[in-house]
Amino acid sequence: MIPSVNDPGSRTIGLLAYLYGPGKHEEHTDPHLIASFDGLSPDPGRHRHATLKDLQQLLDQPVQALPQHARPAKHVWHTSVRATADDRILTDEEWAGIARRIVTATGIDPGTDRPGCRWAAVRHAEDHIHIVATLVCEDGSRPDDYRSGKRAQAECRLIEKELGLHRIAPGDGTAARRPTSAERHKAQRQGRQRTAREELRETVRRAVAGAQDEAEFFDRLAGAGLLIRKRTAPSGDLLGYKVALPEDRNKDGEPVFYPGARLAPDLSLPRIRERWSADAPDQGAPTEAWVQAAPRGPAAARRRTASAAWNAVLLVEHGQDAVAAAHIAAAGEVLDALAKTSAAHTRGELREAARAFERASRCHVRAERGADRALRQAARDLIYGGPALGRGEDGATTAMAIDMLAFLITAAVHWHAKQGHAQQAAAAKKTAEHLRAAYETAAAHPLGALHQRGRSLGYPVLQRQATVLREALPDLAGQVLAEPRWYALAATLADVDAAGHDTAALLADAAGSRELGTAQSLSDVLVWRLRHSAGLPADTSDTLPGTPAAEQAAPHAGQRAPGRYGPGRGRT
Repeated sequence: MIPSVNDPGSRTIGLLAYLYGPGKHEEHTDPHLIASFDGLSPDPGRHRHATLKDLQQLLDQPVQALPQHARPAKHVWHTSVRATADDRILTDEEWAGIARRIVTATGIDPGTDRPGCRWAAVRHAEDHIHIVATLVCEDGSRPDDYRSGKRAQAECRLIEKELGLHRIAPGDGTAARRPTSAERHKAQRQGRQRTAREELRETVRRAVAGAQDEAEFFDRLAGAGLLIRKRTAPSGDLLGYKVALPEDRNKDGEPVFYPGARLAPDLSLPRIRERWSADAPDQGAPTEAWVQAAPRGPAAARRRTASAAWNAVLLVEHGQDAVAAAHIAAAGEVLDALAKTSAAHTRGELREAARAFERASRCHVRAERGADRALRQAARDLIYGGPALGRGEDGATTAMAIDMLAFLITAAVHWHAKQGHAQQAAAAKKTAEHLRAAYETAAAHPLGALHQRGRSLGYPVLQRQATVLREALPDLAGQVLAEPRWYALAATLADVDAAGHDTAALLADAAGSRELGTAQSLSDVLVWRLRHSAGLPADTSDTLPGTPAAEQAAPHAGQRAPGRYGPGRGRT
């Protein structure tokens, strides 16, 4: 159940006209009163002789009783209370009870012999109601409606439990502001799928990803086509900024600007500066010279991203809370950068993953900025590595990076759950779903090529790789050999062996250095971990079938290739 308390208004009659009207798109059906402060208020929707003016005058009576100079300019309180799509259809009586509880909890009509405001609850759809009240009590005083939005949220959590409705995760005040109803209606009129606030928040978030300083940040905003206003002190120091979409105008034709802090709590200039202030390299961190000398291009950037994500998992799982919070926040930058630079066939899911994770990237645990330097550098590498192709090494390393990031996001789910951050944990779970979808798309071609190479390996080679697997991972070997992508792992093990590595040791390290319990395919995870740690090409689609040295022929006639149950163990 979702309450949405709006900013106070000035015209009761205007709000009533909307509630009892047809709606912007004729979506209002059977508008009628379900509850009111006295239970006797006229209902323009059901009573033949009742008018909107009658209801307005009744609600406004305490306001009009005050001297003109004492009347509040914004005296109309308005909230909607909406059921979720999973909830059953509630009766008018149930909605009436909900309305009474909301006005009591928010201080609009507290009861218990204390003066209250006049209010009315209107229903014009199956899934929600509106409550309108005038912010002057019967005795002329003002109600105690401080933080009425949070109080309404808390009461809705109790209502959900008592009525057996869908339980919404409680928030902690770190979520970005939701678009107002006016902003949503404006977007609908202009034919936009999202509001200006939402588009600006995503654009600013992407501009922050991997940026090193203010100049680069504002250059990116300008490059994205946003209008920018900077707020400076008399000394000339920059204090803040606002942004606007060029096409988003008010009734006077002026751009509608949003300060960064009103887009999201972590997009204010002081909060963004915290990231930059901690970017000076420490001992053991890559120096600028090393970064400049590192291989360039999308594939190289994705390999470094995989490394940074791989190392971050352990810090989120076992590090201090401030360090974990920093890495989780920086993971959001990596997702934004990856979505911005990836090929079209994975970009959609990656963008949805980044949007979902935006909620998971903030909490009340103060992040230790600087600890996240490697992930922020990875985001920067992705941006400066340029757009990736959806094939070849670019496409395969995209799958590798997504695979590593999926484990980092899963670690974030567990960390938030342990901290009691219900909304953030739910957002991270949603992110993981989008990453899985993006991974399947990105991995299909490179793993398909590895699978075909594995199927073409000679029987002795497959037998040898299965033996190595059983020796290195005795507890997991049976599960891996039963997976469809075992052949891709077999081809990778052959490549590792041909490259001169200790295959068993590398395999044991790949399986033991991070958890595998959340993996949907152990073979996939081991393929990418091995190819990453051994420095092997991620894409082998141009490699001839067989081992790298092409020493083995296809299985001899009469020889049975290892199947789901491993070499020589039953069905193929």
